[in-house]
Amino acid sequence: MSVPIGTTGTPSNGAPADRSLGELVASATRDLSALVRQEVELAKAEIKRDIAKAGKGAGLFSGAGVLGLLGALFLSIALAYGIAGLLDISVGWGFLIVGVLYLVVAGVLALLGKKQLAQVGPPEKTIETVKDDIAWAKHPTRTP
Repeated sequence: MSVPIGTTGTPSNGAPADRSLGELVASATRDLSALVRQEVELAKAEIKRDIAKAGKGAGLFSGAGVLGLLGALFLSIALAYGIAGLLDISVGWGFLIVGVLYLVVAGVLALLGKKQLAQVGPPEKTIETVKDDIAWAKHPTRTP
């Protein structure tokens, strides 16, 4: 049974009119577009908040690094004076011993770092999947 439609596009009994498929698709597309825009705005707001926190954290780490470096400098000076006092040598020799000690530690760390870097290879799984993707793109009807 058909309900007569008034001039406003709604049936005279107050129920919404049947909309065409095109109108429904257009409405769904508008709603989906609005939803995506809202999600993007929410993501932007969250990222801004997280970036602000990360910036503060990076600033605090920077301050800690500077103070740690100053602490290491003063401890190095104290170590040089302590070595000079213990070995009953001049302070210059104490600084030289501390400097050589740092160079030895730096050399050991460099060798360990070189050993670790030598173990790094190419991303084999990624290369394999990219080759599979290229093979599929050339012949999409075949499975790699």
